[in-house]
Amino acid sequence: MADEHTLREQCLEALKVVRDPEIPVNIVDLGLVYDLEVSAEGDVVIQMTLTSMGCPVQDMIQADTELACMKVEGVRSVDVSFVWSPPWGMDKMTEDGKKQMRMFGFSV
Repeated sequence: MADEHTLREQCLEALKVVRDPEIPVNIVDLGLVYDLEVSAEGDVVIQMTLTSMGCPVQDMIQADTELACMKVEGVRSVDVSFVWSPPWGMDKMTEDGKKQMRMFGFSV
């Protein structure tokens, strides 16, 4: 089994398939994943946010996040919780995320 650091990186990479349906950027590059911890046993705990409180697709994004991580070999369980502090802002986006937004005509 991979070590915790490697498993963490693999999970973050796997999460790049999860997208907010209103914004054409994955949740990692969008800066929605605030923390991702992996135990030696393969239990993953993710703290993330959404672009707005009361987002109507919160359950879908949570399910997609869990499924994406569970596909990583060595992951035993995934627990996703949403946090609202600090609130999300465009400053949380990666440079890749900002580049993707500009490609779709958004100003960042």
